[in-house]
Amino acid sequence: MEQFVVDVKNLSEKLIHRQIDSNLDDVIETLFKAISTLDAAAKLQDSQLEEIAIQLWNWAVTKRVGSTITEEQKAKVRHVACRLLYLCGPENPSENIVRKQILMASKTGRTWLDCKKPKVADDFLSLAVSSLETLYSRLTSHGDCAEDINTPKGDIEKDLLRVLSYQAESAVSQEQHEEAVSCIQRCKEMLLRLPKETGYLSLICYNFGVDTYSQGKHEESTFWLSQSYDIGKMNVKYSPGSEMQAKVLRLLAKVYLDWDCQKYLEKALHAVSLANKEHMQLSGLYLKIQILIKSRSPDEATKSGLSELLDCEVPLEVCLSTVKLLVEENREALAFDFLKRVCQHFESSPELGSALLMHIELLLQRDKDLLAKQKIEDAITGHYTGKQLAPPTLSSLHLLLWDRASKNFEAKNYSEALEWYNYSLSFYRADELDQNLAKLQRNRSTCFLHLHQLEKAKEAVEKAARIDSSNIFTQFNIYKIAVLENNAEKAGAALREIGALAQNPVTSEERLLVTENAAANLLSLAAQIALEHEQQETAIKALESLCERSQDVTQILTALRCLVRLFLTTMENISEENRNANLDILLSYLKTGTFTHNISLHCCFNQLYFSTLIYCVHTEFTALEKLSQIHGHGAQQHSEDANWFRRIAWNSALQCEHSPVRMRDFFLLSFQLSQLCAPDRGVLMGQKTCLLMAAAASLEICRSSDHTEQQTELLTQTLEHIQLCKEIWTTIKASGTSSKDKTDTLLLLYEFETRAKLNDPKLESVLESVLELDYIETKLLEMIAVLAMEPPAHYPVLCKKALRIALSLHRKQSQVDLTRCSNCLHSLIQLTLPSGVSEVQPCVLEEVWAYYEEALSIIATAPEDFPELEILWLLTRAWNTGILLYSLAQYPEAERWCGLGMSFLKHLGSLQDSYHSQMAGLYSEVLDRLDKAKKNLIIEE
Repeated sequence: MEQFVVDVKNLSEKLIHRQIDSNLDDVIETLFKAISTLDAAAKLQDSQLEEIAIQLWNWAVTKRVGSTITEEQKAKVRHVACRLLYLCGPENPSENIVRKQILMASKTGRTWLDCKKPKVADDFLSLAVSSLETLYSRLTSHGDCAEDINTPKGDIEKDLLRVLSYQAESAVSQEQHEEAVSCIQRCKEMLLRLPKETGYLSLICYNFGVDTYSQGKHEESTFWLSQSYDIGKMNVKYSPGSEMQAKVLRLLAKVYLDWDCQKYLEKALHAVSLANKEHMQLSGLYLKIQILIKSRSPDEATKSGLSELLDCEVPLEVCLSTVKLLVEENREALAFDFLKRVCQHFESSPELGSALLMHIELLLQRDKDLLAKQKIEDAITGHYTGKQLAPPTLSSLHLLLWDRASKNFEAKNYSEALEWYNYSLSFYRADELDQNLAKLQRNRSTCFLHLHQLEKAKEAVEKAARIDSSNIFTQFNIYKIAVLENNAEKAGAALREIGALAQNPVTSEERLLVTENAAANLLSLAAQIALEHEQQETAIKALESLCERSQDVTQILTALRCLVRLFLTTMENISEENRNANLDILLSYLKTGTFTHNISLHCCFNQLYFSTLIYCVHTEFTALEKLSQIHGHGAQQHSEDANWFRRIAWNSALQCEHSPVRMRDFFLLSFQLSQLCAPDRGVLMGQKTCLLMAAAASLEICRSSDHTEQQTELLTQTLEHIQLCKEIWTTIKASGTSSKDKTDTLLLLYEFETRAKLNDPKLESVLESVLELDYIETKLLEMIAVLAMEPPAHYPVLCKKALRIALSLHRKQSQVDLTRCSNCLHSLIQLTLPSGVSEVQPCVLEEVWAYYEEALSIIATAPEDFPELEILWLLTRAWNTGILLYSLAQYPEAERWCGLGMSFLKHLGSLQDSYHSQMAGLYSEVLDRLDKAKKNLIIEE
């Protein structure tokens, strides 16, 4: 216990004398825990503790003023101070000490109640009651201590009443109803001696009634409210006043109404009647009507209440609320009867329009359209004869009329919808310029269109355009009428306006749910309308604009497909000249079009088919781009769409046989679209073919153009396509291929030509790859030989190698093709011994001699089948070589080559005789000259 006292003193000292509050929570919490662990009956004789208790109490009061501690912290400090005071108090404390105990205990209990901790509060409230009773007993006793009591008896009773009310409040919060009743009963008994507390106790009971009502405890609530009213009547002078008494009674009636209106009807009516007598208010009158209506009271009783309502000159708003209540409770006859009386009662009021509006609305809700129309016509008449409806009422009436019109429109009852729109129109001035009026005219125009009244529709939309020409729905109606009139120019102008307006957010239209893609949806509908009326050009323009404006990828793809189909039908009979011009426009767009969104694609192509050329000129969105965006969403549909566009691109490429540039671009586009398809064998075969055809077209472009930087770039791209094609072909071959497939051959051929034109050092390796093929075609080798020497390529060594192998393969055939053999020999000789040389090397002569010998051996096998002109060429080249050598004083070689030429004479057919006579004479002359030359050479030596 001594340690406890030391700890409390230290902690209190820290708390009281602190200048900053950085650790305030910890000190308060430590003090609170320390005092809470102490036995409640413990006693300490320490004069300093009483002083500390008072200091702590005063500290809490000053801190409260400065708002530096929370309500709960204040409660804990008071808790500690009060416990300390009782702890150190003597067995028979003085009046002063008891008064301090009463003050601290009651206020500590009150503070804990405010912190919503009634159980803790109860302990202190009990201490307060005990101390008050001790003080009271001293006052009333005749003992020796009576003269020491300075506190008047009335003050003690007043404090006791307050503490008892606190205990009642605590009991109510803890749902201890009987305990609370007991406390209040003691308070009521004390009111005879404390009449001034009447208002206070009445308000306490009222608050209990409010709290229990909010908790759904109707029985307890009625008890407390009744107590509140009864206590208020105990002393009129000190009651809360008639206005408060009426408030209590109205709440009591409301509790009865919510509890069980049928069972407690009389009590509810009695309570509200008393309230109205105490202090008449609108809420009381209306509550009485509520009770009568909800309790299903007879019509006469309810009518009497309604009459009372009118007699009291309540506002129109209350009367209309009453009508709504009658309708909600299915008392329609009473509702309409009362509404009629209300209209008569407020006939001269400027607010009468509200009653009229409700009357129309109720009639329409019950499908009493004829009666409603009569009321509307009366309203129209009154509107133009000095009884104008207030702007808010008129706006509500317009909404009501439009809603009715829209429902009829949705039911395809267009004439009825038009009638309701016309009623709304009747409230507008002829010169009025209002956005809602423009909308109204658009709606009327649409109704006229459905009723096939074109002129009236046109007149209505023209009026809408005068008011709001920049509205997308106005332009859409203009477009529809232009289509019906077959006015393509006007329809096109409206489409352009719609396209321009589509750049801004679309505002909502009557009963139209507007989405982010609303403008695009209108364009889609515009295209549909044009197609329904067989106006293809207009439909194409609408689809083009749709593709440009829509943010919905699926919608764009659908529009693109529709565009392609439309142009397929319109392009069937187009001239070749126009076709090529259209293709040029398309290809120009394909090369320059860019994607407007921030999406990077491997390649951006901006269309699929030349038949969509007009679209290509005006928009940058494409099927490839859109399909790329939705990759991974709706895989099957995505693949089907891509495949459809792939076939279109493929077929377009096939129609470009006279334009390799266009063909290449279309095949590459088809390849890229195929990459978005499901990767089955058929798709892979298509990809392989596309790349092969694109490579072939690229090489054809290069053959017909000069060697430029653009050509080099094109050839480099071609190599990339060939490499990609190889990879795809490798995948295909893994699942088996036909032995007749020429893909390997074509790939090597295209690669050889590309590398030859690029002067690529890997060219020889391509030829080696050719030679590694399982089956080598002589034609392939002959083509490679040609490509090796085709400008800008110049590879004679590779060319001769290919020709020699080709010649060898030819000779191994069961039936030798002598013509192709002769061509190979011709090329070999021509490459080795070009025409016009002035000097030849021995090694070259030996190489050419070997070719001649092979030629002679081939001719010998079939002299009659070998081409005669080719034999003549061989003869001539051999003879000329001999003459060249003779001129170079190489006599032995000259004789040898001339003799070689003479050896071909016998293989000539019809030309043999003419050439024999010439050759023989010349050969003899050459031999003579050779002999003389030899003799002269000997003499010189």
